[in-house]
Amino acid sequence: MPALNDELVRTLAAYRSDDAPVVSCFLDVDGRQQPTHLDIEKAFDRLARRAGLANGHAAHVHPSVRDDVRRMRSHVQGLARAGVRGLAMFSCSAEGLWQVHELPVRVPSRMIVNRSPYVRPLEELLDQYERFGVLLADRQRARMFVYEMGELVDHSEAFDQLERHGKDDRGELVKTRVDHQIAEQAGQHFRRAAQLAFAVLQQHPFDRLLIGGPADAVSEIEKLLHPYLRERLVDRVQIAANAPVDQVRTAAHHVEERIERRNEAALVSQLRDEVGRKGRGTAGLGATLKALNDKRVERLFVSSGITAEGWHCDGCGTLAVIGRRCPACGDDMQHCEDILEEAVEVALAHHCKVAVCINNADLDVMGGVGALLRY
Repeated sequence: MPALNDELVRTLAAYRSDDAPVVSCFLDVDGRQQPTHLDIEKAFDRLARRAGLANGHAAHVHPSVRDDVRRMRSHVQGLARAGVRGLAMFSCSAEGLWQVHELPVRVPSRMIVNRSPYVRPLEELLDQYERFGVLLADRQRARMFVYEMGELVDHSEAFDQLERHGKDDRGELVKTRVDHQIAEQAGQHFRRAAQLAFAVLQQHPFDRLLIGGPADAVSEIEKLLHPYLRERLVDRVQIAANAPVDQVRTAAHHVEERIERRNEAALVSQLRDEVGRKGRGTAGLGATLKALNDKRVERLFVSSGITAEGWHCDGCGTLAVIGRRCPACGDDMQHCEDILEEAVEVALAHHCKVAVCINNADLDVMGGVGALLRY
């Protein structure tokens, strides 16, 4: 399957099926969320059940959709998830559509049946996901990589051979001159490495820059970086200039995860402050569900692994902690084993951003669920 890009998403978005529905499935398979393969399979089955597709023999389910769900379940069961944190699957068996994208980033889990693929989550990923530049250099070699969503999108190299000098008995003056020449050659190489990074930035713009190599080389190169590069520099990585490509990708992924956790912590801190001053923030299950019902939520926060029972009204869509009578329309509500799954689904349907936070003590203290509000 080709790497995810704008053209591929546009092609998917333009796809229309007249004879049978298209099933779109997004599944969070992050190991921290779903530790075992059985957890992933259960998460998929929950999605199918909530979409009304768990019983493949139900009369209302189109035969093509039954085949789609079976094919998706088979792919989930055989998934080798090394480096995979999110899964996007699109299927219309009746018309031969089958696309799978194994993503290095998490996606909110949901399943949608429609006449065309549901691609909004992919569009948001391409719009929001940062590109990482990785510059590796020593005194002779410089290598520049650009990664996007875990895929290598550019790779450039430069090599400047240092002159080799054997033993010289002509005295300290000659030795000093030779050492100066070697240092000058290394300096020229460092300048070329900085120029290589800037040239790649111009051709393939990236958001963050990492530098790796011997400490003395990295220190010198940092001084020579263009200001546009210095403002993007976020970290040093402990890998050699001749490191294998897979090792470079892994290093970039680890830095990316640290930045993700840091950004997540900053957002939860903002939520805590808004709740503390009774501003545009709410915490706790009841208050957050009410804000969702009122369509006031801008960003929903949920602690990973938290579950809670609740109630859902099929008539008007209201979510509540206590049932059975709907407080909005008076109809009987349906009991939900996990109302937070419903809350995430409603938030996504309202085009809210959703953050499922892992080991965030501040959010846990606030009840494990909260929201930044639009007003």
